[in-house]
Amino acid sequence: MTAIQGVTPHSPAWRAGAQRGEILTHINGHPVVDVLDYKFYSYDPRLELTLKRPDGTQRSLKIRKSEGEDLGLEFETYLMDRARSCANHCIFCFVDQMPPGMRPSLYFKDDDARLSFLLGNYLTLTNLSPREVQRIIDLRISPINVSVHTTDRELREKMLNSPRAGLGIDIMERFAGAGIRMNCQIVSCPGINDGPALDRTLSDLAALHPAVNSVAVVPVGLTKYRQGLYPLEIYRQDTAGAVIDQVEAFAQQRLEAQGTRLVWCSDEFYLLAGRELPEKSYYEDMDQLENGVGMLRLLTSQAETALEDAQDFTRATPFSIATGTSAAPFLQKIVDMAREKCDQIQGTVYPIANRFFGEEITVAGLVTGGDLIAQLRGKNLGQRLLIPDCMLRAGERVFLDDVSVDDVERELGVPVSVLDHESGFDLADAILGLETASAPRPPAWENEEFYRYNP
Repeated sequence: MTAIQGVTPHSPAWRAGAQRGEILTHINGHPVVDVLDYKFYSYDPRLELTLKRPDGTQRSLKIRKSEGEDLGLEFETYLMDRARSCANHCIFCFVDQMPPGMRPSLYFKDDDARLSFLLGNYLTLTNLSPREVQRIIDLRISPINVSVHTTDRELREKMLNSPRAGLGIDIMERFAGAGIRMNCQIVSCPGINDGPALDRTLSDLAALHPAVNSVAVVPVGLTKYRQGLYPLEIYRQDTAGAVIDQVEAFAQQRLEAQGTRLVWCSDEFYLLAGRELPEKSYYEDMDQLENGVGMLRLLTSQAETALEDAQDFTRATPFSIATGTSAAPFLQKIVDMAREKCDQIQGTVYPIANRFFGEEITVAGLVTGGDLIAQLRGKNLGQRLLIPDCMLRAGERVFLDDVSVDDVERELGVPVSVLDHESGFDLADAILGLETASAPRPPAWENEEFYRYNP
């Protein structure tokens, strides 16, 4: 429990007289340990808060408010305590592949169920205490995002380097029995958890449907900083194609048996295999966009719709777009569509090779400001440079290498517009000159999330 750091003026807690420095211990008699307790128990319209003063004495406040209305209490951290770090040592962990000398927060590994529910982070379940497991069931915290990787308990212990890894499968089964909905992720490593191991994993997860709501299969990402780490390979065209064939065949069986494909490969697999992306309808409800599943198809579809409806081309000044090498051909198609609509549109797409992490990393979310400056200096950038917001530190205008957007603008001599990387509508507006520079997204957590599956 942490002390109240502030009370929003005119909020329910402010009107009731809550004070900075007091500690919120209970709501309607329920202990408040962290943000999940706070949000769950403060939802009701009639509340009684138990507060502990700095001198140790307690008092009660009765509050009436709208159902779901926030109390208006501010705490030192979003979670009301510290994020829980991951005790695993996964053979594919991206944090272990970071270069030295970066800001400390980039080396922090979280595996916190609260962040899974509130912010969409993935967790392995190996770091949950029995109390936390029971609380998820009691509060019906759903959906949660689970990094599964394999349901073979012995193999999971090997991949996560944790003797508790097998227990995660037991917890999933317990959650399924309690009706907790789960979106699952499989980081596929060639020769380790694909092939027969992947068949078993998909079958086991399908048996937990509908509690298992969706499954994304994404290829392992390897940087050039792997000295002393487990020897892994990347997917090539043939091996990526084999995974796609395996997953699509299983998905078709599930569609016929359960009415949903349940499992999808990320866009990155299709790019590695040199294959066309499936049509938008293939992805059903697109529950795995954050894993890059169907994102490029949705981006293209939205941009096409926006360009078809476009009427005003008078503000379409020359522009450039910087992105990762994997997404560049798709963005070029969108620019070409815009040019077909109006031949006055002038735009160039620049794929940025990742020299910072290694050129095997092809996604936009890991492009650094330094690479951007080095590879665009002296190029014809038009009157504005468009970049996706996934390149930036969450909630700020800073790249992973601590280069700022202001630095890029100064070095390249062109204004930079930051766009929502998931919205084809925003991209089309930007191409047409209708955009305004996007405000940074609210910070997800003080540990920046890598958008490595987001093109």
